[in-house]
Amino acid sequence: MERDKLPYTNEGLLQDDELTELLDQLEDAEETIDSPNQRQALRRTRRFLAHFPNVRQFGLDDIAQQIVGGFILCAAFVVTEEVWILAANMNLLQTAITIFMVFAIGYGTLYRAEDREAEMERSIAGIPLRFISLLIVSYTSVTILAFVFDAPDTFGATPSTTVKAICIGAIFSVVGAATADSLF
Repeated sequence: MERDKLPYTNEGLLQDDELTELLDQLEDAEETIDSPNQRQALRRTRRFLAHFPNVRQFGLDDIAQQIVGGFILCAAFVVTEEVWILAANMNLLQTAITIFMVFAIGYGTLYRAEDREAEMERSIAGIPLRFISLLIVSYTSVTILAFVFDAPDTFGATPSTTVKAICIGAIFSVVGAATADSLF
């Protein structure tokens, strides 16, 4: 971030406790404002400040939450025969749609929530690191479970069917991972 966009005191950058106090004061001030537009502007300011560096950054604890959520929600679908039958019968367009669904569900769950904005998070090539992690966790958790349970061999799946089944499982995994990340 550029220096002129960061909140400062006379002594320099705001400390965590000062920033927390400022956020509390803004929350109290919001209750006294009658104009919906002014309340919305104040909420945006609070969200911006809440995502300020060192206040609440994406870290290992968030990745751990994503992993737990991703594994829990997809585990049952990895070993379900119906998923593998569906995967075997899917065409390329249907596979692409499931991949799009994972991206859309993940992004929507993380950044359509009122308290988080993608622009305020660390990113790689303009893509938020939290979102990249979410996608990696979603697909990796399904892949790990599929091979740990030997699902491809159990269901006689080809490599193509295995990829399609992983894409189906990732739909459920991303819901669990994003929800766990957003709630905790």
